[in-house]
Amino acid sequence: MDILVEGWRFVPHSFAIVNQFQLLEMLDRSVRVFHRDMPYLHQDWTPKTGLFDAAAEEKLRRIPSPQPNQKADVTLRMFMPYNLSPSDSKRTYVFGTTEWRIVQNLMVKSMGIASFAEAHRNSDTVIITPSNWSRAGFLNAGAVAERVVVVPHGVDTNVFHPLLHEDREALRRQWNLDGCFAFLHIGVMTWNKGIRLLLKAFATVTERYPHARLVLKGNDAIRKSREFVVKDLQEMLTQEEIDRVLPRIAYIGKNLNARQLARLHQVCDAYVSPYLAEGFNMPVLEAAACGLPILCTKGGATDDFTHSSFTGYIDSKLSTVEIDNEVRYYLHPDLDRTISLMSEFIETPKFAEQARRTAPRFVASRLTWKHVVDRLLEVMKSV
Repeated sequence: MDILVEGWRFVPHSFAIVNQFQLLEMLDRSVRVFHRDMPYLHQDWTPKTGLFDAAAEEKLRRIPSPQPNQKADVTLRMFMPYNLSPSDSKRTYVFGTTEWRIVQNLMVKSMGIASFAEAHRNSDTVIITPSNWSRAGFLNAGAVAERVVVVPHGVDTNVFHPLLHEDREALRRQWNLDGCFAFLHIGVMTWNKGIRLLLKAFATVTERYPHARLVLKGNDAIRKSREFVVKDLQEMLTQEEIDRVLPRIAYIGKNLNARQLARLHQVCDAYVSPYLAEGFNMPVLEAAACGLPILCTKGGATDDFTHSSFTGYIDSKLSTVEIDNEVRYYLHPDLDRTISLMSEFIETPKFAEQARRTAPRFVASRLTWKHVVDRLLEVMKSV
């Protein structure tokens, strides 16, 4: 099978990261892979090196570009705005997500179409999306149900895995976390990530547990993550709370490669994600692979790939909000439940010990990039 991938590479965006992990796995399969680089979503994005190790980046660079008028068996599109028009290949697949359980008006406008439903009905394109929450968004937009397929994301368990106890303790001492309980959150720090609620919950937790810490990994290269955090602190917390939490928060905004991200997971004690709307939420999966207990919103995308043996679920209510003259769906996590679970995680080390065993096994059995590409190729051959 000849597969032509049209997508992004070498930029710290989730579409590019997923694309590159899938490409690396495809290169080990009995398929021929070609790649056509598509324009980045924003003009100020620039290619970055070091997001993968040198050997992997060299493999990615060596993927041949298609020749003019070259036809493939499959075209897979891994970029935005989405393009539902037919390709020159026999079958066309478009990767996409819907965080807000809708296809936003801005996306439809960027696609240059009047109606998403009509555009999908009038094509034979198959939409690939990583979660059932996201799939529901495409169906809400009128997509043809038989041509919206869930293929989850994966994780490289050679990189994301628990550290040996001795190595972890040594690393925690280097990071001045000895004697602390460190919560981790990774994301662009936008409203849908639940940062406002997380900061409010953490302020309450630190009042009772002064040894609690919060590590925030933002992405200043593609979003103003630091500014979002500062604004949320000022709007959500009292000055007394700000004075208490600031010495207990570590913020990282620079780009980190996969191994550096894994170190963050490996050195912290729990991963917390009281999100409102996510198409998938990759850091939760990576945290589970590293053996961290997970604290996340119930009812959303993470329901697909978490389990109660290593996850504390935050009760939530499905809600709507009107933004830019469109109604968006989101989950409203319960603040008191978030505080309660964060406290339980601090007080109950046995759950963390259980998660350290069960979470990596759960991930390794079904959510590696090998599993993902197995599923992807199965879809490409059957749909």
